[in-house]
Amino acid sequence: MKLLKIAIFVVASTLLISCGGQKSTTASNNKVEPVKFHINLNDRSNDTFKVTVTAPELTSENNIYQFASTAPGTYTVMNIGRFVKTFEAFDDKGNPIETNKVSVNQYEFAQPEKVASINYEISETFDTEVKELPIYPMCGTSIEENHALINAHAVLGYFKGKQATPMNIKIDYPENWLAGTALTLNSDNSYSANTFDHAVDSPILLGELTTASMEVSGTKVDILTYSEKGMITSEMVLESMKDMIISADKFLGGLPVDRYTFLFHFETNGKPINGAWEHSYSSEYTNQEKPWNEIEQNMKDMASHEFFHIVTPLNIHSEIIQEFNFIQPVPSRHLWLYEGTTEWAAHMMQFKAGQKSMDDYLKMLRRKVYISEQYYKSEFSLLDLSLKSFTKEGHEKYGDIYMGGALVAGLLDIRLLELSNGEKGLSDVINQLAKIYGPNKAFDDATFFQYFTDFTYPEIGDFLNSYVKEKNALPYKEYYQKVGISFNAEDMTFTLDENASEKQLTLRSAWAKQLD
Repeated sequence: MKLLKIAIFVVASTLLISCGGQKSTTASNNKVEPVKFHINLNDRSNDTFKVTVTAPELTSENNIYQFASTAPGTYTVMNIGRFVKTFEAFDDKGNPIETNKVSVNQYEFAQPEKVASINYEISETFDTEVKELPIYPMCGTSIEENHALINAHAVLGYFKGKQATPMNIKIDYPENWLAGTALTLNSDNSYSANTFDHAVDSPILLGELTTASMEVSGTKVDILTYSEKGMITSEMVLESMKDMIISADKFLGGLPVDRYTFLFHFETNGKPINGAWEHSYSSEYTNQEKPWNEIEQNMKDMASHEFFHIVTPLNIHSEIIQEFNFIQPVPSRHLWLYEGTTEWAAHMMQFKAGQKSMDDYLKMLRRKVYISEQYYKSEFSLLDLSLKSFTKEGHEKYGDIYMGGALVAGLLDIRLLELSNGEKGLSDVINQLAKIYGPNKAFDDATFFQYFTDFTYPEIGDFLNSYVKEKNALPYKEYYQKVGISFNAEDMTFTLDENASEKQLTLRSAWAKQLD
C-alpha cells in the first residue's frame, strides 16, 4: 500500500500507510470494441455507486464478471465483491439474464452470449464497516454530497478474458464539480483506459476541488485538492511541493513522464490511518485535515516517495506487475526495490537538493533504525516480507519495508559508491536500469537478483544475499564509517566524524554530492 507505496511511518502516534502501484499499460488498441461504463454520481443516495456496464460481444468464455480480490501495490486482500449490493444482467431487449454469485468476487452469467448490459450498486468503502480485511482509505472509495473518490478496482470490474480490453468510462456529476485524473478525457467528457489495469492505475477525484499546476522540463504537473473545511488549497500544496518536483527532475536526470497528477483528499473523518497510493502518472493521498503547517513536512516526504515511483515500478518492474493477477494475489520478490529503494530515494533526493540538512538526514536514519528494531523487530528478511506480504503475519510486519528496506538501500548506495570509487551510486544504477527496461519491458522476477549483480559488481551479490535474501544484522557502523559518519549502537545515533580521513571525506563528497 505506498502504497500499500504500503509506506508505513510512525509519526506523532499516527500510522501513515502509503500504497505501491502498477505499471500503466500505454499501448492502445482502437480496433477492439471497448467495454463501456457509466457511473451516476448525480445519484449519491445510500452511499453507493450506481454503475451501468454496456457489454461488448461476449462468448461462453466471458461468462464471469470479476471484481478485484486485490490491487497492485496494496499487498493486501480486499475482496471488493463484498461491497456489491445489487447485480443484474440484461439482454438487448431489457430482459433479465440469470446470474449467480459463485464466489465473493465473481458473478456468473447463465447465457453470456446474450448479455448486453449490467446494472449494479456497490458501496463506498470509507463508510462501510467490515468485520475483516478493512480497505485502506487511499485504496478505497468515498461518495459524499460535495465530492467522490474513485479507485477503479473498488468500483469497476471486468469480464473474464477481457482484462486487457479497452474501457470507456462516463461519469455524470454535478455541474459545479471538478474532476482530476491521469486518464485521457474524450470530447464527449468520457475517459478512456487502455485496459482494466490502466483504469486501476488511474484514480479519479471529483467534487468541490481547488487546482494548481506547474511545468518542469516539459512535464505538466497538476494538483487537485479536496479539503473538507477549506484549510488546504492546491496553491498551498504546490508552493510546498515545487522544489521537491524540480529536485526529482535533477535527481533522475529528467522526468520519465510527460504529465503527472497529484490528488489530495483531506477530511476530518476520525480514521487513524493516513496514506498515499502511487501510480504511473499520478498519486493519491487521503489524510486527516489539519492546518497545512502541521502536516507539510510529512506530506512532502510522502509525496516525494510517491513521485519517485515514476521510476519504480513504472520503468523498472517484473512480469508480476506488468501482468497483474486481480483474481489471486501473487507476490513479487522485489519490494526491496519498489518500496525500500523508493523510500531511500525520497529522502536522499531532498538531502542532495538542500531541502534537508545533513542533521535532518541523520535524524531520519536514526528514526528508521529505531522503528525497525524497536517497533517491528522483524525476523523476516526483505525477501520474506515480499513473499509473505499477503499473509497475516507478513502484513503485520510489512511496514518494515519502508524502514529496514530504506536502510538497506542506503547501505547499498554506499557499497556501490565504494566499489566504483565514487563514480556510481544506487540512483545512477536505477536510472540506467530504467533506460534499459522502460514502461513496456518487464524483468524476470525469479532471476533479477542475479541480473542486478551482473549489472553492477560480484560483491553486490554477497550484499543482496546477506541483507535482502537473508536476515542479518545491518552493518550501520561499518558502512557509514566509509563516508566518515559514526554510528552509536546504544542510542542509535549517526554523527559526522570530525577526524574523518581523506579517503572517508572523498567518499562522503560523492555520497552527499549536491544536485546541479
